[in-house]
Amino acid sequence: MARRPQAGTRAAAALSVAAGAAVGAALGAAAARAAFAAFRRRPPIGDEKTADEYWTRVNHRGEPVTLLEGPAFAAGAVAASALAPGLPMRARAAAVLAGAGSGVLGAYDDLFGTTSSKGFKGHLAALARGEVTSGAVKILGIGATGLAAAALAPGDGRGGSAVTRSLDTLVDGALIAGSANLANLFDLRPGRAIKVGLLAGVPLLVASIAAPYGPRSRRAAALTAVPLGAAAALLPEDLGERAMLGDAGANALGALLGLAATARLGRSGRIAALGAVAALTAASEKVSFTKVIAGNPVLNRLDMLGRRAPQATPGTSGSRG
Repeated sequence: MARRPQAGTRAAAALSVAAGAAVGAALGAAAARAAFAAFRRRPPIGDEKTADEYWTRVNHRGEPVTLLEGPAFAAGAVAASALAPGLPMRARAAAVLAGAGSGVLGAYDDLFGTTSSKGFKGHLAALARGEVTSGAVKILGIGATGLAAAALAPGDGRGGSAVTRSLDTLVDGALIAGSANLANLFDLRPGRAIKVGLLAGVPLLVASIAAPYGPRSRRAAALTAVPLGAAAALLPEDLGERAMLGDAGANALGALLGLAATARLGRSGRIAALGAVAALTAASEKVSFTKVIAGNPVLNRLDMLGRRAPQATPGTSGSRG
């Protein structure tokens, strides 16, 4: 276990961790903006004649928006994770795997998914009937990706038997995959998934900087700062209803923040976080997050912050409906 710095060096250690996190956030922001500009010029799939067919959707107002924000976020965050300071090689590899794997699987569902089955429960029920939906492929794929990223990430400071360490890996993998799925459940209105990511990620970042006890805090700060920087850089496009994260971006955002949580939290904290993710995911099968948010003045104010005024009459429901 890393020794805590003395009072005289704690501030310097915190500044060092904060500086590394700032560089990571700046890299994430720059890479995401560059990727978005590049994809707008030349989409990952399709050409100038077919790009709209692949990448344009209709939002809750009935207006067209581009899905290219999602691949741009995933590509930018993955590239920045590979370059950010303060990360050992295994942590970089875990971030690249979690971000790229979730992003690619989310993009697959964005581009080729159907609406015959909806929700975690719906896709698993279809799978039980022998029907393999695009959502089921994504769920199973993100689960495998999350588990692989958890196994790859450094686990220093975790003692116990081989069984205990294996259980830690299972919890971490479930937290990464569950966070990826949960973030996507919030991507129903402009900016909402990014705001939820910021609300979850900023406390993790602050905790890592405020308790700069060795490489674990530096690693957690960098893993948190990169996706936060990338998400914040794309937030104006999302709030302006010009673009949306889609499954590609929301899944990648959640997976990367889940990975950051596994690096920062102790065993009890990770189990508690997994329980919260599981509870919210289960609740989404019974209640509408949009209705809950709209019915709470504080949540509704946060949800509407920076967004266009709501329509006087209901619009056509679309991908964010």
